[in-house]
Amino acid sequence: MHETKLVRNFKDIRRSDGALVGGKNASLGEMISTLTNKGIAIPPGFATTSHAYWQYLDANAIREKMADLIAEWQTGKATLSETGDAIRKLFLRGTWPKEVDTAIRAAYRDLSRAVGAADCLGVAVRSSATAEDLPDASFAGQLESYLNISGEDAVLQACRRCYASLFTDRAISYRQTKGFDHSSIALSVGVQMMVRSDTSGSGVMFSIDTESGFDKVVLINAAWGLGENVVQGTVNPDEYQVFKPLLGEASLVPILEKKRGEKEMKMIYASPAPLNAATGSPNAAPTTRNVPTSRAERSAFVLSDEEILRLARWACTIEKHYGCPMDMEWAKDGVTGKLFIVQARPETVHSRRDAAEAAVFKTYKVEGHKGRVLSKGLSIGDAAVAGRICLIESAKDIGRFIDGSILVTRVTDPDWVPIMRRAAAIITDHGGRTSHAAIISRELGLPAVVGTGDATYVLHTGQDVTVSCAEGDNGFVYDGVSKIVTDTVDPTGLPSGETEVMLNLANPAAAFRWWRLPADGIGLARMEFVVTNAIQVHPMALVHFDQLQDPIDKERIAVRTAGYKDKAEYFVDKLAHGFAALCAAVYPKPAILRLSDFKTNEYANLIGGAQFEPEEDNPMLGFRGASRYYSPRYKEGFALECRAIKRLREEIGFTNAIVMVPFCRTVGEAKKVLDAMAENGLRRGENGLKVYVMCEIPSNVILAELFAEHFDGFSIGSNDLTQLTLGIDRDSEELADLFNEQDKAVKWMIQHVIRICRSKGCKVGICGQAPSDHPEFARFLAEAGINSISVSPDSFVSVKRNIALR
Repeated sequence: MHETKLVRNFKDIRRSDGALVGGKNASLGEMISTLTNKGIAIPPGFATTSHAYWQYLDANAIREKMADLIAEWQTGKATLSETGDAIRKLFLRGTWPKEVDTAIRAAYRDLSRAVGAADCLGVAVRSSATAEDLPDASFAGQLESYLNISGEDAVLQACRRCYASLFTDRAISYRQTKGFDHSSIALSVGVQMMVRSDTSGSGVMFSIDTESGFDKVVLINAAWGLGENVVQGTVNPDEYQVFKPLLGEASLVPILEKKRGEKEMKMIYASPAPLNAATGSPNAAPTTRNVPTSRAERSAFVLSDEEILRLARWACTIEKHYGCPMDMEWAKDGVTGKLFIVQARPETVHSRRDAAEAAVFKTYKVEGHKGRVLSKGLSIGDAAVAGRICLIESAKDIGRFIDGSILVTRVTDPDWVPIMRRAAAIITDHGGRTSHAAIISRELGLPAVVGTGDATYVLHTGQDVTVSCAEGDNGFVYDGVSKIVTDTVDPTGLPSGETEVMLNLANPAAAFRWWRLPADGIGLARMEFVVTNAIQVHPMALVHFDQLQDPIDKERIAVRTAGYKDKAEYFVDKLAHGFAALCAAVYPKPAILRLSDFKTNEYANLIGGAQFEPEEDNPMLGFRGASRYYSPRYKEGFALECRAIKRLREEIGFTNAIVMVPFCRTVGEAKKVLDAMAENGLRRGENGLKVYVMCEIPSNVILAELFAEHFDGFSIGSNDLTQLTLGIDRDSEELADLFNEQDKAVKWMIQHVIRICRSKGCKVGICGQAPSDHPEFARFLAEAGINSISVSPDSFVSVKRNIALR
């Protein structure tokens, strides 16, 4: 490629060239020159330099006129709209200096020939400002990009329009807020070979969890067609999460989650623009257009597992090279089937936090009465706010926004930034975690619920609501104003001790919120939560789907399991991936996963469950826990539980998962359960598998020495143990005063089992609520020699300190 100081080939650009070609183009050059030899594919191209920009300004006498126009706006003599329009016209009416014109044409011809496309290569023409992609400013969507541009004249016109986009109203406003000098910022234009993702898919990728800052996952969003719809948030994309530490094992598939998005539309190439009869040049017609996706496209994932893993590995390589979390755009060529990285920049929220700031975090909880759920979507951030809605459907009406309101709209773009800054929270109909609304909300520190699908339909201006992003991946809009409690957690400098402090976690969607706590693992993860919230179907109803008698249940199950040829695979897949998120949050520390402990009335409430469950007068002491696993009534359902855990450990790779058996009444029952597990491929000791038992029945304590021969550890369930030791229904209001986990009889039971376990070399912990509520009880457990205490995350710091005071 012919190079001058006006044009640079990407392969000759480095990260240090930001002042010459802007952050975006400098990053592309850095990757092409240093990472292509590591297997990462980046489309070739070239960049105009800041010298070309300044020559364009000087050749058309724009500098002085622009400075005067900005000064008039800053002194209140002109509006932002008038100023932006006037400056853009200066650029659009300008002519190219001969030297710049020649350099760009020559570079485009060289690029076309290099990829074998004669002189009419389709290219993406993107703006790259010299102040763009800085750690404290993303400039998300502020500048323009033009896709599917073909021909020298069209490329030059697109470059001119990129220059003008440096002075859109939103870009002027953004720079003013960030304190950038309008006259000192130059613009480079990147001209890059188009990837034919119009016939395949594209999206955005982060090398970090965008909400919690958890640094061990890659987050990928994907939609059909060109990537602008994902970036702008006009579609709800697929979402994939991949666990980085296990990517080096070629035999594993460490995908934590695959969430199918609606992907209602896709952006494709428009028909070529007709030539203007007078000039012989193409008319200024759109080069892309949106079309609806097919039902098949909406119901399918954009990427295969192999492609998800390849992109995730590329993300890790790019992150390692840059030394910070990265925000990347990718595209798949529908003609060749190849994947490409088309942009990369530093992530702008978590990457700019220093270690001390990152360690301290604030927690939010919606307490007391919650109104009914009016709408829900993806949560952005982890805060909660209550306030009054201001619904605005069009950017032309943003003047009606009331400061401090909760903004509700269909979708945001950079035109909305001025009022997003004045909002208390944001709710949108469309968009994923990498949409414009999500990126800007994070940058502003605002809670946002995006991709609700119905917010502008079910909500209205003047309505009082509570917006909660404090409950995991899902964000909720509750009717009315609820009480919101905040707490600042500083886990730094906590005392150490012999007694480990672990976490009770149930919700996989919220697991990453707590990754900064120096916990010793997960002491209790309840399978019931994953089944109730992510699966919602009785496992036996999936195994015997054809025999279901209730047509409504059958239809509901058919809808939920769409895309699964085997209905039972739905249960295995959802459970394995739900547990995977929990294991990932503490990896490589242990995560103790309790097998299902539904009672019959609870199982009956699952979809299709009533047909498979007996009616019991006292489900609390009935057909629950271990007794189900080898019973003909449920053993096929238990086989699915075992398949899920086997997949979790052997295919996804979380060998830190420990299995725990609940409500195991006798030693004989323990043997039957272990045999049933072995029949389904889970053998204690094989591949490092440990099996624990819940210690919640007096027989577990009395025969602790015998139970210890069959299990690697005990977890004391103090609620059930208290109930059965004292003979008190823990739910009885009349006996509430008698229910006491610190009763002498209960404490004797606990001390006895701890002593036996220690003598037998068995691990012993507790996963009840009492240590969280009563500091003296936590100290008693530590003094008794318990190995671990497992508590709710909000109690972690206080319990850690309490046991250090003994």
